[in-house]
Order: sequence, then C-alpha cells, then structure tokens
Amino acid sequence: MARQNTLFKEAYNRYAARLKPDTELPSEPEIAAELGVSRSTARAILMRLSDAGIILWNKRQKTVLRPPTEGDFFPKEETDSLHDIIERSFMMRIMSDEAQPGMQINELELAREIGTGTSVVREFLIRFSRFGLIEKRPNSHWILKGFTSEFALELADVREMFELHSAAEFGRLPANHRAWEELRAIEREHHELLKDFDAHYRDFSRLDEKFHLLIHRASKNRFIADFYDVIAIIFHYHYQWNKAYARERNARAVTEHLDYIEALQSRDQRRIDAACRRHLASARQTLLQSIPQGAGEVAGSVA
Repeated sequence: MARQNTLFKEAYNRYAARLKPDTELPSEPEIAAELGVSRSTARAILMRLSDAGIILWNKRQKTVLRPPTEGDFFPKEETDSLHDIIERSFMMRIMSDEAQPGMQINELELAREIGTGTSVVREFLIRFSRFGLIEKRPNSHWILKGFTSEFALELADVREMFELHSAAEFGRLPANHRAWEELRAIEREHHELLKDFDAHYRDFSRLDEKFHLLIHRASKNRFIADFYDVIAIIFHYHYQWNKAYARERNARAVTEHLDYIEALQSRDQRRIDAACRRHLASARQTLLQSIPQGAGEVAGSVA
C-alpha cells in the first residue's frame, strides 16, 4: 500500500504539472497509458484533481478549470520516481529467501503489486536482461538466472573502474556541496547500526546501497549513473543468496565503510584511492564466494 501511495503521489504531480486551463482531458485508460500507471491510479488522480477544483469532471467530460498552485502538489520528499518504485519492488523480490535461479517473475503480477502498467515494468525488465540476470520467456514471464565466476569478475572490474573515478570526484566536491552532509548522515547511520549489530546486521544491505550510490552520483557521468543501479542489484542479490557468514561479512564491510568515509572527508586523493581499493577488493571476494558450487559448469549461472 505504501508503494502504491508513493506511486500515486508521483504520478499525480507529473500529471498536474502538465495541465492547462480550458483543455479537455482524455479517457482514464489513455491517462493510465500516458503515465504508465493502472486505471485505478489514474482514476484516483482525476478524483483528487476534481476535489481540488482543478478540473470539472462530469461523466466522460473532464475539463481543466485552472492551473494547479504549489499547494496542490505533494511535497517532493513524499514522491519517488516511477523507476525507483519499480526497482525497489524488484529488489525486494530477488533478495527474498525464496529467490533462487529458475524463479519466475511475472510482469502482470509485479505491475499489480506496484500499481503500475505492465509496459513500464516490461521496459524495466528488458533493461536488466542485457546483463544476463533475467531471461524473457513466453506469456509475460521472466526467469531469474545466475551467472558464472567469469561474469562476476567482469562485473567487479566495471564496478571498480566506476567507483575509483567517482570516489576521486567526490573528494573534489566543494565544501558547501550537500553531498558532504549526506555523507555525514550516512556515517551516523553506520554508527547507529553498530550499537545493536547482532539484531540489525541484515539491514546493512540497504545502507551499503545508499552509501555507494551517493559516491557514484559525484561522477556526474550519465553512463555510470545508468549502469550503477544494475550493478548494485546484482551485487546485493548475490550477497543475499549466500547468507553464510553474513554477520562477519557485514561487520567487516561496516568497518571498511567508516574508513572509506574518513578518507573521503580528508579529501586526500591517495587516502581515498587506497580506502576505495581496499573495500572493493573485499566486495569482489564476497561476490565470488557467493557463487553456488558448480555454477561455473552451468550455462547462465551467476556469482
């Protein structure tokens, strides 16, 4: 319900922003297709617009009466992009205890769970299929795959190239850049996690993603931004797949993160490079250790 509520708010803001007075709005199915949401979400958007007096809704006729004001929109902090919503739902599925190679992913089921249209979900899944993580099957079905150690090493190579560049760029950010405050907040989250680590060490995956995404954003490189979320999902999936020694692995990673954060805050490029390489070497080792036995002999298996 929370995901659907966030989706509704994001879609509502997008649609309201494009409205012009004295224009007629299309049908609910057309609005749903335009926004990439379900008909029920499109209907909820129209109801809110009508209740706010932005449109006059009389059966099939929907006329825009006035442009929306700032107070008509949901606050930015309450909305996520549609891509973020789908990604989060997809990650929750592939990181669940039931997620194993061969698991089926149904476009319609995933779209219904999120409250969006199947075409948007399909576009998202097609993007991931380029990396061999999932494979398209007939009737809107996808199969979750694994991958070989060779694939894992190639993936680690790309991640390291991206992050070494991004970390160096982070260290060059001006002192008043908001990324420094975000980094301090993430540092506090790491210390909070350590206070009761035995109870919360499984929460590290979310914090790990948040930390590395912040670093990669500093690159301001569209290709790094495009590929990083895919890389992150694959890494997190395989960390979750093999839960052996998860506590010890996460404890080491938290320590490495804090050293890494300290290096970034120093702005010393040598320290940043050394801390980044040390942490990425551990991540590479963890990824390789997560490959199931025999994965190297099975076509399409992953690390």
